[in-house]
Amino acid sequence: MQVAEAKALACQLPAETGISLSRWSCPELASELTARGITDSISASTVRRWLREDALKPWQYRSWIFIRDPDFRARAQRVLDLYARTFEGVPLGEDEYVLSSDEKTSIQARCRCQPSLAPGQTRAMRVNHEYGRGGALAYLVAYDVHRAEIHGRCEPTTGIVTFMALVEQVMTQEPYAGAKRVFWIVDNGSSHRGRRSIDRMAARFPNAVLVHTPVHASWLNQIEIFFSIVQRKVVSPNDFTDLAEVRERLRGFEDHYNATAQPFQWRFTTSDLDNLLARLDRHTPADRQGESSVTPAAAER
Repeated sequence: MQVAEAKALACQLPAETGISLSRWSCPELASELTARGITDSISASTVRRWLREDALKPWQYRSWIFIRDPDFRARAQRVLDLYARTFEGVPLGEDEYVLSSDEKTSIQARCRCQPSLAPGQTRAMRVNHEYGRGGALAYLVAYDVHRAEIHGRCEPTTGIVTFMALVEQVMTQEPYAGAKRVFWIVDNGSSHRGRRSIDRMAARFPNAVLVHTPVHASWLNQIEIFFSIVQRKVVSPNDFTDLAEVRERLRGFEDHYNATAQPFQWRFTTSDLDNLLARLDRHTPADRQGESSVTPAAAER
């Protein structure tokens, strides 16, 4: 009986029971069980063992979002088809390219007050906690999906002007300048949102085709995978003298990446999309018909 009541309590939000917590931890559950007289004095390890029987982990949480884009499937399929080298049912030619693009904002230059220490035997790399702020910059990147090639630039901030500067940088060099079509997959950020962004791109470069992901579906944009790599391998731990060093490190990593990278092994297809949407529709409440919840797709490098 005690075990069942402990599990029942763990399956309630603390706020619903009058406790000023956002999530339960095992010590707090143990304390509350004792306070309610459900158990005598009990250890957190015992509570953890009880919860483990049903794989209960109330200290963890996941988030979701309902689909609000009425054209979600059509937009998502267009992106997935481009990854498979198809557009509107027609295979892409050898002189057609697919770029995935976005901005990584607010990369800071944190100058540590003491030099970082290299790793050694039985010792991890050590980084001083205190730092001085050296400013921040935005990193704009276009990633060639099928050639695994990065084209990036650093700017003080983001915006239409800086995004178009990246477009200019890429589209004025081969093979893109002489290509039949170059597809740019972007999200719905303010730098490249809506019909105006499509027209602006086409007016400047007639062979450039801007393709938007669905709203709240940046997980469909392969550039996000590259940004996660940059975060792990370049930015963290953040220890830069100034922004000039940040720019130099990013440029150096681009050269290294372009010399060694292979295209991402993208495994989420239009069939997977249909299966996902059908499964979500079966679990969508009646008052949410026409909307669904979506979780990020899996992609492997």
